[in-house]
Amino acid sequence: MRKLPLHPGARGLEDDCAVLEIGQETLILTHDSMAERTHWLPDADPYDIAWKLVATNLSDLASKGADPIGLLLSHTLGKEDERFVEGLHAILSQYDVPLLGGDTIKADGPRTLGLTAIGRATHTPVPARSGAQIGDYVYVTGALGRAMLAFVGDPAHLDAYNRPVPRLSEGQALAPHVTAMMDISDGLLLDAFRMAQASEVTLSIDSSKVPVAAPERHADCLCWGDDYELLFTLPPDVVPPVLCTRIGKAEPQGFAPMMLDGEPIVNSEGLGYQH
Repeated sequence: MRKLPLHPGARGLEDDCAVLEIGQETLILTHDSMAERTHWLPDADPYDIAWKLVATNLSDLASKGADPIGLLLSHTLGKEDERFVEGLHAILSQYDVPLLGGDTIKADGPRTLGLTAIGRATHTPVPARSGAQIGDYVYVTGALGRAMLAFVGDPAHLDAYNRPVPRLSEGQALAPHVTAMMDISDGLLLDAFRMAQASEVTLSIDSSKVPVAAPERHADCLCWGDDYELLFTLPPDVVPPVLCTRIGKAEPQGFAPMMLDGEPIVNSEGLGYQH
């Protein structure tokens, strides 16, 4: 798809969002989809499906430090659509984000839902995956692995999987300071690997420094995904303006995009969730 005619704002299809400058305003656009049996099970509460669909898109806006403007929804009709609307109303109200429109269809088979989120940049230049500089420190917000624990049946963490919290305020606070930023959707290690490749540096990660929700399953917490925390880099003289944990450092690009506990990671296989 990168061979197709691309707008400069598409950032080569290598970032979380498109960045579109119109007059004095900079718009941030993203689109995420969710598929039945992949992103939710057939017996899932439609309220939670709606919440997660919106939250994952808002998380992408958070990674750009954007202020949400509105959403466009693509919805396949199915069972308990009224419950889906209840969940949609709840999260739109929670984050004061209006629905702009979209499309509703009827189809056979497993459903696929899509959402386009539009935001306004609160700071320019807009953060990208590709800005990490040699000597920067690597940080994450929150603790990783809560969604994994919910998926395997831990009731204490169900909200982390069903109703994730997009880090919008943290993203806006970080935007003026970070050199690179993205949200963690497919696993910390895989997303750090992607950031390293985009930035043309080697990210050296100390796994013992990564905050996790389940120390007994530390390795799984690093790879699972669905956390929607923020991964970012800052110059060493910048104090982070949000609660976060330093987990590594950006080093000169070597033959491996990532070093994990001193061991080179040369490809992304097994680092996280890949479609």
